[in-house]
Amino acid sequence: MPLAFRLLFAALLACLSFSALGEKIRIVTEPWAPYVMVENGKASGLDYDTTAIVFQRLGIDVQWQFLPWKRCLMMLQQGEADGALDIFKVSERDDLLLYPSEPMSDVNWVLFQANARPHPFNSLDDLKGLTVGVSPGYLYSPEFDSSTTFIREPAPSHEANFGKLIRGRIDLLVTDRRLGQQMLDQLKLRDQVSQLPTVLSTREQFLAVRRNAGMDLLVQRFGAELKRFKREPAYAQLVAHYTGETLQTPQQSPTVSSAISVEKTVEQHERSAL
Repeated sequence: MPLAFRLLFAALLACLSFSALGEKIRIVTEPWAPYVMVENGKASGLDYDTTAIVFQRLGIDVQWQFLPWKRCLMMLQQGEADGALDIFKVSERDDLLLYPSEPMSDVNWVLFQANARPHPFNSLDDLKGLTVGVSPGYLYSPEFDSSTTFIREPAPSHEANFGKLIRGRIDLLVTDRRLGQQMLDQLKLRDQVSQLPTVLSTREQFLAVRRNAGMDLLVQRFGAELKRFKREPAYAQLVAHYTGETLQTPQQSPTVSSAISVEKTVEQHERSAL
């Protein structure tokens, strides 16, 4: 067998046939609703379900781990994970990660305030002298992350950040709009906490894999299949289920069979999620 053919065959095996080789791609992520959630040992969420469906279509088995975000990043850097779900594309990670052409979803970073201690926000200048609750390892915007005019105070969880806000230990907190709105309902804080209207920044989040791990072609196929799935009614159904938002697709309304297909696919991946 010619050398070039053998090399091509080996690359195809590495990129396309994890299941055939009896291996699973190792994906790490941090639970944060509505994108990734783990309740009573069962994983779900808009981006989790979408990723599970796309990998199922590609014939790839996934080993999931749900960890604090800083631990996820450390596992990527140390080669203990093959990829991460819901990670931002930043130049500092170009040497480490490969990204598909299609993002999983968009994150809108917004600020939340305690109604008893309002702090109007229109620009970063309005944060001068304040303490803003953040999450360890998260990137918000270059200007926000590097500013020295206010204090960024991390908390071990999103729940802890909201707790610090209502107790006056921080002046504001920054988080994703969808997550923050769900936290207000989950923690029953709608009469105490409100979202400020100005969006700090909007960023795309991806399913990214480590470079030099033989997955170059896989990441291309993942991006193409993800883009195809996001044009289907089944994806709009997931968006509506997890966010309450209506997404228009170029296809017809979902049929009963498509809904059953999505449910069965997600259920298969949930069995091996933990």
